[in-house]
Amino acid sequence: MPIKDKPTPPKFRLFNNIFLILGVVFLAASFILPSILGPKIPGVPYSLFIHQVQEGEVARVQVSENQIQYQLKPVADEEAGQVFSTTPIFDLSLPKTLEANGVEFAATAPPKNRWVGSLLSWVIPPLIFVGIWQFFLRRSGGGGGPQGMLSIGKSKAKVYVEGEAAKITFADVAGVDEAKTELVEIVDFLKTPERYTQIGAHIPKGVLLVGPPGTGKTLLAKAVAGEAGVPFFSISGSEFVEMFVGVGSSRVRDLFEQAKKQAPCIVFIDELDAIGKSRSSSGMYGGNDEREQTLNQLLSEMDGFAPEDATVIVLAATNRPEILDPALLRPGRFDRQVLVDRPALSGREAILGIHAQTVKLGEDVDLKAIATRTPGFAGADLANLVNEAALLAARNYRPAVAQADFAEAIERVVAGLEKKSRVLNDKEKKIVAYHEVGHALVGSLMAGSGKVEKISIVSRGMAALGYTLQLPTEDRFLMDEAELRGQIATLLGGRSAEEIVFNSITTGASNDLQRATDLAEQMVTAFGMSKVLGPLAYQQGSRPMFLDQGASGRRTMSEETAQAIDREVKDIVETAHQQALEAIRHNRDLMETITMQLLETEAIEGQTLHHLLDQASPA
Repeated sequence: MPIKDKPTPPKFRLFNNIFLILGVVFLAASFILPSILGPKIPGVPYSLFIHQVQEGEVARVQVSENQIQYQLKPVADEEAGQVFSTTPIFDLSLPKTLEANGVEFAATAPPKNRWVGSLLSWVIPPLIFVGIWQFFLRRSGGGGGPQGMLSIGKSKAKVYVEGEAAKITFADVAGVDEAKTELVEIVDFLKTPERYTQIGAHIPKGVLLVGPPGTGKTLLAKAVAGEAGVPFFSISGSEFVEMFVGVGSSRVRDLFEQAKKQAPCIVFIDELDAIGKSRSSSGMYGGNDEREQTLNQLLSEMDGFAPEDATVIVLAATNRPEILDPALLRPGRFDRQVLVDRPALSGREAILGIHAQTVKLGEDVDLKAIATRTPGFAGADLANLVNEAALLAARNYRPAVAQADFAEAIERVVAGLEKKSRVLNDKEKKIVAYHEVGHALVGSLMAGSGKVEKISIVSRGMAALGYTLQLPTEDRFLMDEAELRGQIATLLGGRSAEEIVFNSITTGASNDLQRATDLAEQMVTAFGMSKVLGPLAYQQGSRPMFLDQGASGRRTMSEETAQAIDREVKDIVETAHQQALEAIRHNRDLMETITMQLLETEAIEGQTLHHLLDQASPA
């Protein structure tokens, strides 16, 4: 578990609280209680007091700094006259008025022991202020000790030491064998540094783990620390940056000072792009931007390692390497970049095996079949898949997770939750059925398309009224032009079916049109698959390293070139649209057969669906 700052000892906290409470009590006793428990003297306006003096009704007067008390002459059977009070005003003629009317008057003597009240009035308020200030300091410091806000420049890194937490090793990481091979050298250096230093070799100061989200970069870093048995400092890049300029750089200095004291150790910075973004893109060269100063301090610390600090190794992770500052990636800082990519088939099976150890599996569970149906899933996706399957089994009161639970979990992850409460009328249900069958028919005929596993008109996710589940049969890393055109035709298959059957179109194909247009634009601007425009890249900057990050905007270009790109994109989409229309017209009878069955059962999958689609023939 992470090591936290030492809290304030309980006896000191108790002493502080008692001291503050006693101070408040003394203050109340000195100023509040006398006014509550003292005798109540009725007050009168100052003008009435002067009138009574002039009428000879007043016997004696006592004048104090804040009050005038006077006693009237007794009347009738009274032994002593009534006593009243009034508030004094600046009246220099008052003594002469009292003397002229024969009133006995005197000044009130100052109360004894007034120094106690004065002392309390000077001491207690500052103590209360200090107590409130300490309370807010502790709150601002996250409850981590008495320093509070004074520790704002301290590093917030969590430190993991061997023996204090469940040890993570390379055995707990699967599907990234190449990355583990690269990091074994780091582990070996941390265990036996003299083996490398005696021949003059230098281990990389920094290793950058690059890969899509969820592929296990953080887990790999913890595994390196677990294998090496050294302290592991973990912090996110966003935790360096605060509202105040200079706090981030102070935290960087403190982090590396702590790391050097516990060397050999590993410093892991997650989401490095939060502070490592290229300074040229921010347009703030030489400014006082907090993020830029934090980056400068990080560069300085990594470049300033003394020979005795060589056993402090910095690991960092990012899924956006293209935006990092070049100064971070130069040799001497992050010398090595390790790609942590999505796992292949064997890797997915191994990851499923690790996560399946924590759940009870039924005898019919085939992890290889599940891995085959989940191409493109990252490690986090597979962990979520296993958990979803376990939740489904528990919800259905099954003693173990069955293969059917995994099949349903895959659909949940890919398409979303079923929404049986979203009931369609008969007309909409028929339109959705033809739409989904159109996708399935065209997809089964296109080259390079995945295998259609299921058609359903049960609503899933946020807006899908139905869905066609099409899964790749193998891992693919390259696609040719014909396969991309086939994907666009498959996306337009639903709209094409609506045109043929109903002679009209609906709003249900909006997402299909968006995806088809984006794919066609990438073919023209990024992949160079246009005979008119030639093998040129028209996207701004380099293509993203990971396809799921989306494409960047277009370069600055002439109006004629932009129009040519639009014409080419439209031509690709229109050609795919005609291809889909021809495929559906050629298999119209089969489409009617599948649609009628779908309307009866609401879903067709497995061998039943494969048998029907195998009857489709190309136009």
